[in-house]
Amino acid sequence: MSSTASLASPNLDNAREELRRIFGYESFRGAQEDVLARVLGGESTLAVMPTGAGKSLTYQLPAVMLEGTCIVISPLIALMHDQLRSARANGIRAATLTSVDADWRETMDAFRAGDLDLLYVAPERASQPGFRDLLKSAPLALFAVDEAHCVSEWGHDFRPDYRQLRPLMDAFAHVPRLALTATADAHTRADILTQLGVPEDGLVLAGFDRPNIRYEIGQRTNAAKQVAELMAATPGPGIVYAPTRARVEKLAQQLGEQTGRPVRPYHAGLDPQVRSENQAAFVASEDMVIVATVAFGMGIDKPDVRFVAHAGIPKSIEGYYQETGRAGRDGDPARAVMLWGAGDFATARQRLGEMENARQAGERARLDALAGLVETPGCRRAVLLRHFGEDPPQICGNCDNCLNPPKVADATELARKLLSAAYRTGQSYGLGHLAKVLTGDADERVRQRGHDDLSVFGIVAEEDAPLLKPLARALQAQGALVANAHGGLELAGEARAILTGEREVEIVLPPKRERRRKSRGDQTPNPVGDPLFDALRTLRRDLAVEAGVPPYVIFHDAVLREIAATRPSSLAELSALPGVGEKKLAAYGGAFLKAVRDH
Repeated sequence: MSSTASLASPNLDNAREELRRIFGYESFRGAQEDVLARVLGGESTLAVMPTGAGKSLTYQLPAVMLEGTCIVISPLIALMHDQLRSARANGIRAATLTSVDADWRETMDAFRAGDLDLLYVAPERASQPGFRDLLKSAPLALFAVDEAHCVSEWGHDFRPDYRQLRPLMDAFAHVPRLALTATADAHTRADILTQLGVPEDGLVLAGFDRPNIRYEIGQRTNAAKQVAELMAATPGPGIVYAPTRARVEKLAQQLGEQTGRPVRPYHAGLDPQVRSENQAAFVASEDMVIVATVAFGMGIDKPDVRFVAHAGIPKSIEGYYQETGRAGRDGDPARAVMLWGAGDFATARQRLGEMENARQAGERARLDALAGLVETPGCRRAVLLRHFGEDPPQICGNCDNCLNPPKVADATELARKLLSAAYRTGQSYGLGHLAKVLTGDADERVRQRGHDDLSVFGIVAEEDAPLLKPLARALQAQGALVANAHGGLELAGEARAILTGEREVEIVLPPKRERRRKSRGDQTPNPVGDPLFDALRTLRRDLAVEAGVPPYVIFHDAVLREIAATRPSSLAELSALPGVGEKKLAAYGGAFLKAVRDH
């Protein structure tokens, strides 16, 4: 315990001193100060803060300052071990108590002796009677519940074991509780407060915006080729999400062959040891790309991910926000690219029909919201933030639509023609056949079925024909057209309202392919090409291997850029840089000063 811990009631001034000493920062970011004021004052809190906003600091700092141990409940072992490495690198006395930890006896002894600031456990262990008995053997400072949306059935990652946490915390009613999440709409926030016993006035709601992430959404034509182009334009680690295990395996192989970059797969069907090795290699790498199902990511606290790509639609806007939020946690520019096709929405809407009735309405609303994000001609960020209850500016300046505004066309009349053709041909044919009927292309199949005699034959002019494909995609995203098991397009949703003129249809015209201008999202970690920065990166890599930790645990790229720019000549000058705390200065300061002198 630090000297500050002996203070009767530590306050924000003490917290700033410890922030400087431990983490090397002069001031708090965003909502951190509001959350810390409540935690240090013994008040229970729900903090909704965007990924990369420094949520872990809001319990790590009080854990050092308050009497007793902070119990951190976290959903995944990999996430706990990531945070353990970072905490220890900053001189915080931390341990994990998980099923893979061989030193559990030593950890329990250290807890009983009061020698731990932080103890990380999974909800499954936290809910066991034996763990409750252990907690009675030493003073507790705080309960911190990470990924708190897992407690809510309205959340997108519901975990039943989280429902057992309130009885545990109620047994220690004098200990304040801090619930943390990056992803919770109003309904989920209300549920978290109830389920974890946090008072309504305990909500601290930070903005959801991640301004350093560029959002880009486009039609999927050739996923491997499109992601390979993204990788060529974006150095650094990346995550590619694919919807199935088979797609993960195939895409990982294609990208590895096409790009020459290290690429590995990750999904639940892999041998556990291979899966673990692939994850560890990705965390330690400065340029690896991992192709994964959505099972990957919640357990990753890797700050230097430069892009997240979706080779298909995510399950919801909440899922999309959380998955894309794994990019750019270090604050440097990052990209979030979604590639989608009409079939993605068709498959998702088919799954809706297989769900129990009680869940269908909520899931349909989520899918409709996602379709709105994908189809909007306006600012992507604004749609995303409005979904979480914010009132953002109409233009963000850092999404594809703001940087290159698309053209929009009124396609109401064309939509009525397409829906009529689908209906009059028996709702059994795909777009290819319907387009031939509408444009008057009487091939053998059209003639055999007598579709050249229908009133819809040849009613679409040649100049409108190229719009049929994006229109069909838009109508499927909105649920007005759905594909049946045989690929035929059937009317659904608001098709009737469109046919009767009660609803208008606008579509985003496909952009003409142009050579991409170099942009903020393309920046390398070394934008000015400083050879000293590259030397510092090499040193960091060597130190990381020696210490058995990922390079970012030593220092983030931003710290290396500061060192390269200011060229400190003493430990005192180095300690003045943001991100250089007491423990890291002692451990690595001499090596980095030598690297500066050598240049």
